[in-house]
Amino acid sequence: MFTKILIANRGEIAVRVARACRELGIATVAVYSDADENSMVVRLADEAVRVGPAGAAASYLNVPNIIGAAVKTGADAIHPGYGFLSEDPYFAEICADHDVTFIGPPPKVMEVVGDKAVARQAMTDAGLPLLPGTVDPVHTFDEAQEIAEKIGYPVIIKASAGGGGRGITVVHRPEDLRRSYQETRATAQAVFRNRDVYLERYLERARHVEVQVICDDHGNAVHLGERDCSVQRRHQKLVEEAPSPGVTPALRGRLGEAALAGARAVGYRGAGTMEFLLEDGGDFWFMEMNARIQVEHPVTELVTGIDIVAEQIRVAAGLPLSFGQDDVRISGHAVECRINAEDPARGFAPAPGLLEVFDPPGGPWTRIDTASRQGDRIPPHYDSMIAKLIVWAPTRRLALDRAIRALDEFDVAGPGVRTTIGFQRNVLAHAEFRGGDAHTDFLSRHPPEELT
Repeated sequence: MFTKILIANRGEIAVRVARACRELGIATVAVYSDADENSMVVRLADEAVRVGPAGAAASYLNVPNIIGAAVKTGADAIHPGYGFLSEDPYFAEICADHDVTFIGPPPKVMEVVGDKAVARQAMTDAGLPLLPGTVDPVHTFDEAQEIAEKIGYPVIIKASAGGGGRGITVVHRPEDLRRSYQETRATAQAVFRNRDVYLERYLERARHVEVQVICDDHGNAVHLGERDCSVQRRHQKLVEEAPSPGVTPALRGRLGEAALAGARAVGYRGAGTMEFLLEDGGDFWFMEMNARIQVEHPVTELVTGIDIVAEQIRVAAGLPLSFGQDDVRISGHAVECRINAEDPARGFAPAPGLLEVFDPPGGPWTRIDTASRQGDRIPPHYDSMIAKLIVWAPTRRLALDRAIRALDEFDVAGPGVRTTIGFQRNVLAHAEFRGGDAHTDFLSRHPPEELT
């Protein structure tokens, strides 16, 4: 097992990793920018190293500074969390060059699953179902036009190297294709430094479900059931739950088998997520694979009782999984709400500021993952999420009621600060969501103004 892990991240996921390490008896090193000098993870970690000014490019994405911090402190592993460097194969290779273990899949595997077009080909070869569309990147507008006419509108254009809901455009009419194709390629180049895109049929009504997998170096691969992430804005998730209200036990088995087939096909190691679109009739289609811990992993932890971060660390250290597929049991229901410093009434515009009041809820089976404290200032330089509220209950109805109760208790206030707490409450109370019938078009049919 590792003796010291550097946490190359910030916010709630950095705190989550630090706590897992503490329970495993592993020392930790926090890295921080100038904006995070007094952050919670700096207080919790055994050591802390400044890696740059507030901007992410100069700090949390500064590979030389992060590697330097690991070498300086004698860390034998780096946990990248999610976002930032978590899916960067170049960073993983640099870690290996300095005899530091990257807690994640091998660089070559990240290259495969990180390029969505390459991943689609790998999953096709593994027998996973894909929506009609392209496997290889589409390099010209004429090619895009021909493909769109063949598969039929609406189509969706996706950046091959995309992630986090960026580099995605839905096109409903042929006359909009040229502009959308050009704009998506430009965004892909600017954000991901790779202008390749691919096209596929767009499903107007589907569920977004994902399957948690964990694989080790000893031939063991398990899935932990599915999560439903259908309530999204701009392709970014807002509410997650496990299990999905649209998945039967038999369908769960099929999804799990498909997810493991895909993971094995690319030689995956570590914790990862296979994402699918699910139609009401039970047909499902592979979308992408995320080679990292997910923001929404706690709902799976609560319904399985498995510490995914701890298993992720064990696997990276070369140890076998501590459980097998037959040991996985789905018990009860869990719901997660992302509490963002955003104003839903203004298109979810960021609303950072001083947290004069930060009073999170408590109570039975109520979990708060956060790095925020009263008196902290929410910096404008990073993702706007300030907390995750996760609850568990024996049934979905009770879980929703518990989450609403907890949201009612959650008190956050400060100059200029707005949050998604009220919006989240109204989503969970909405008859369509409570009925288990929310799909990816939920917010297009129920705009934020209606739910705020």
